[in-house]
Amino acid sequence: MGLDIKSVLVVDGVGANCTEILNSHGIQVTNKAKISKEDLLKEVANYDALVVRSASQVTKEVLQAGSKLKVVGRAGAGVDNIDVKAAGDRGIGVINAPGANALSACELTCGLTMALARHVVPAATALRAGRWDRALYTGTELNGRTLAILGLGRVGREVAVRMHAFGMKIIGYDPFVTAAQCAEFHATKMELDEIWPLADYITLHTPLIESTRNFINADVLKRCKKGIKIINVGRGGLINERDFLDALNSGHVGGAALDVFEQEPPTDPLTLEIIQHPAVVATPHLGASTKEAQVRVGQEIAEQLVNLVKPGTYATPLAEVTRVLAK
Repeated sequence: MGLDIKSVLVVDGVGANCTEILNSHGIQVTNKAKISKEDLLKEVANYDALVVRSASQVTKEVLQAGSKLKVVGRAGAGVDNIDVKAAGDRGIGVINAPGANALSACELTCGLTMALARHVVPAATALRAGRWDRALYTGTELNGRTLAILGLGRVGREVAVRMHAFGMKIIGYDPFVTAAQCAEFHATKMELDEIWPLADYITLHTPLIESTRNFINADVLKRCKKGIKIINVGRGGLINERDFLDALNSGHVGGAALDVFEQEPPTDPLTLEIIQHPAVVATPHLGASTKEAQVRVGQEIAEQLVNLVKPGTYATPLAEVTRVLAK
């Protein structure tokens, strides 16, 4: 017997295909691409399910206001904008679309890595300003350099395959992935203490949980090579921004490419100083911002919701963060 989901509130600009799929199975959808916290608290009480992306925070307060809620769906991979414990305590299931963004996030990671190696952004900026600073922006090849991938899930594995093709030596850390599995995508599994002194580049792909918050900090950075380059297309809270700025200013961190920040959009002076640092390439959370990913996240979350109502309708597997129970 499936869940009784008759109405869904979709916020944060999830693709139109999400609505189309749900409507085609008789599920009523209300779309609000932008919604304030106050309006979300008022609206959510009227719906059986809520679908969000990154902008809306599904707090304990929102979950309490959603008296009819059976499921919250995150149209994307991470669920750190959802109070998962509070949802579980209220018997509200949480689902996500963990694979939908993987290729887009991977390609941005690879592109930013290459941009750092060849100083693409500052060189282009200088040329646009009328300066021919060819010697100033001499770069380095990626071939032969060591790339440490922290988090070997869907995104990390795709990065490993592509950067191995560039001749990089791939090392990685993930407590849930075996050495044999790592070998399948050209990576050597290591412990963190082994990784820090070896890496020329580090990419971050771990979820933001209590144990990974401020994962990159002063203690870690001092164990890395001088000139280490760090790419973060994962979550902003993985990096201690105060420690990171200090390492950028000292030159110990030789470059960084950051797509995510503790606060988004950032207004904190510390974050803004990092973004404006000459050794930093910063982008406004573009990891999943491709036409293809927009389609996939909407499709995956909609098909899961339909399957909860009419089990077996689609082949899409249920990605449960907290268990979804029929009520």
